Amino acid sequence: MRQKNSLGHIQRFGPAIIHSWQGFVAAYKYEIAFRQYIWLSAILIPLAVSIADSVAEFSMLISGLFLILIAELLNTGIEAVVDRVSTEHHELSGRAKDLGSAAVTTAIIYLVIVWSYKVYSLFL
Repeated sequence: MRQKNSLGHIQRFGPAIIHSWQGFVAAYKYEIAFRQYIWLSAILIPLAVSIADSVAEFSMLISGLFLILIAELLNTGIEAVVDRVSTEHHELSGRAKDLGSAAVTTAIIYLVIVWSYKVYSLFL
């Protein structure tokens, strides 16, 4: 077995892509919230293309979607580690899970604010 840092910069790229893809597949397979956000993105990205007035506006609209996906992936990772360490209830385990959930909720609030402003501006 190779040591973690035995590969060069270019050689590490392939395994990194494979591991990232495996993470996406696992999140989609095991996390209903991640699947919901993927389908929401499939709807909102084309909508953002059609309603954005500039590249900057398009970037703002889709940044909320990517922020939710990132937060959900990190939250899922936190939950997996907490569940792996122990199944018994512990205050710190609950706090870690709550903080991960709060990150996702913050990302959702950001998405709602950005999209609400854009939808509101369409009717002005």
